[in-house]
Amino acid sequence: MQNTKEFIQEQPPINIGADISVRSFEMIEEELQDYPKAKEFDENEIEVISRLIHTSTCFDEVLNSIYFTQNAIPRIQKLLLNKAKIIVDVNMIKVGLSDFYLDTYENEVICYIKEAFTYEMAEKNKTTRSYAAVVEAIKRHKDGPLVLACGNAPTFIYAAINTLIDEGVDLKNVAFLLFPVGFVNVVESKDYGKRFCEQFDIPAVIMEGRFGSSTMTVATLHATYKLIKDYDGKDKYNGK
Repeated sequence: MQNTKEFIQEQPPINIGADISVRSFEMIEEELQDYPKAKEFDENEIEVISRLIHTSTCFDEVLNSIYFTQNAIPRIQKLLLNKAKIIVDVNMIKVGLSDFYLDTYENEVICYIKEAFTYEMAEKNKTTRSYAAVVEAIKRHKDGPLVLACGNAPTFIYAAINTLIDEGVDLKNVAFLLFPVGFVNVVESKDYGKRFCEQFDIPAVIMEGRFGSSTMTVATLHATYKLIKDYDGKDKYNGK
């Protein structure tokens, strides 16, 4: 029998959840001072970056890969405040999003990846399910504001852009969060998304290169919600 009495047991230095979160962001803020790249971003962008570092612990990868279109965060906030549908590529994003934020701002999360019609469309058109799912989601919800959030499947990006064009959707009501991770189609899809958003002045946050994840997509949305500070009814919202 093992003599466990010889092993000295320890407790976590910080053992309260709220305290752990506060200290984590303090450490991130402190360490960001050592990265000259961090000075290139505004306060809103640094809030998002801090969340992304918090969820990944990766300073260099986040700072060197993140891309924001001009005024992306306040413009995405404006869509969320106008009850935008959040169309996502995987249910992992849907499950990870805060019910408090979604209920407060009345944002419905749409994910058709497991629907029977998605399987049928994908097989018929010889596409991925992610491609088929976003095509149908945009067609059903194209008349209102949309936040298109991708954390896993790069084919989602191609489908979203092509469907927005084919359906004649008003691009003033659209935003992108593009964080797919992997090897095949990943770099190319993000480049396609970046070129599209730049050409048509669409607010976007993109993790360029192979880096990304669904958890980063969730973290970006949560940071964007958290930054809504000056909202007291739509007429008083000062985002532009």
